[in-house]
Amino acid sequence: MEVIYQVLPRLWGKGKFSDWDKNAFDYVKSLGCTAIWYTGVVRHSTGMPYTKGNPGSPYAISNYFDVNPYLADNESKRMSEFKSLVKRTHKAGLKVLTDFIPNHVAPECKDVATFDFCDYDWTDTRKINYGADGTWAKMLEIALFWADKGVDGLRCDMVEMVPPAFLKWLISEVKKAHPDFLFVAEVYEKGNYHRYVKDLGFDLLYDKSGVYDILRSVICNGVSATNLTYNWQQLGDIQRNMLNFMENHDEQRVASPYFAGSPTKAYAAVAFEALFNGASFMLYAGQELGENAAEGAEGRTSIFNFAKVKTLQHLYKALASATGWPEGTSPQISCAEGLQSTGALNKKELTVLKRYTEILSYTKMPLFQNGANYDLCWCNYEAPGFNRDCHFAFLRYDDEQAYLVVCNFGGTNSKVTIYYPDELKARFGDSVTVSVKAYDAVIKNVSLH
Repeated sequence: MEVIYQVLPRLWGKGKFSDWDKNAFDYVKSLGCTAIWYTGVVRHSTGMPYTKGNPGSPYAISNYFDVNPYLADNESKRMSEFKSLVKRTHKAGLKVLTDFIPNHVAPECKDVATFDFCDYDWTDTRKINYGADGTWAKMLEIALFWADKGVDGLRCDMVEMVPPAFLKWLISEVKKAHPDFLFVAEVYEKGNYHRYVKDLGFDLLYDKSGVYDILRSVICNGVSATNLTYNWQQLGDIQRNMLNFMENHDEQRVASPYFAGSPTKAYAAVAFEALFNGASFMLYAGQELGENAAEGAEGRTSIFNFAKVKTLQHLYKALASATGWPEGTSPQISCAEGLQSTGALNKKELTVLKRYTEILSYTKMPLFQNGANYDLCWCNYEAPGFNRDCHFAFLRYDDEQAYLVVCNFGGTNSKVTIYYPDELKARFGDSVTVSVKAYDAVIKNVSLH
């Protein structure tokens, strides 16, 4: 199980690799994260007539074997500065992910052969020609280049638009040299999920068309939470190959008026995504502070411009003056308490951060990483207070302990009785009653009999 913190380095601090210091890594680890996806590192097109924004899209690659000069303090030493970033990240105990864009490049890119057209409205790109001599070998060279730089994995962009045979070959070849290398696929068609894991060999897949779309519809449109059960049943034995998220650079911010309008309305969704069935989870920088993308367009933080993301500016200022945060005896590390004294985060940001930290702290526990999972909804549809359309209950347990998680996607506080099925009563008793706030979740340690 991975907990990935996605961030565009150009939006963090002064926008340099060097802004990632010990306090920044301690903060990311305090959220329970195991890896950082540094988005927009590979050199992309900027300053061209077709460039979208300033400095431009991270997905219009101009040179696969370089990093963006604007991310370095000394442009001529930018690759060594990136290597230093990788070393610092590893020293902090975190993995490093970067982007692999196998479908398209910027028009000026000379690394691979391309067609003279683009997909969709991606007018700052040209589609890669996989039928041209040398394309497969060159793309493998690119993947190995970054693996040899110490990168632990690649988030692979728009893989459904790339020949599957190539992807299968690429993953196999890279893992011959780097067996633990992580391949994360951006996929959207649920019909491809099993194939991309079982046949092609991807380690993690976006569950955009499953969990994300369902939870968004539950929160925004009143769609029934029973669809969450149908989704995991369809996934079957690849549930733990899923990468769940409520935000990323393509999606609207939860707190924006284009989505939920408030960060608090995502707590139950985050608890479900991060704690159900051992699937991996991704957090987008600023999400944990309630960022609403007020500076962006239609609720999205811009990936085309040097955007000023308010919460990240506050966070960077807080981390620059922080002296650490207390560690308790629980699995939680209260970074919110440690950053409060800096005065750089406002009350709302601190409140949201505290709740995210509380929820995500459980991902550090072996029980939530590897323990058994039991969807309790089916045996509670008639239970007192249980509403199948806005409540979801599940149990995570091993031989020594157990936790009950009850998510409330509805807008009113609830008191819910959860009954255990016959096969679990010997271990957990007949039932337990919990109170759960609107749009939130209860994560309760339950006694073993």
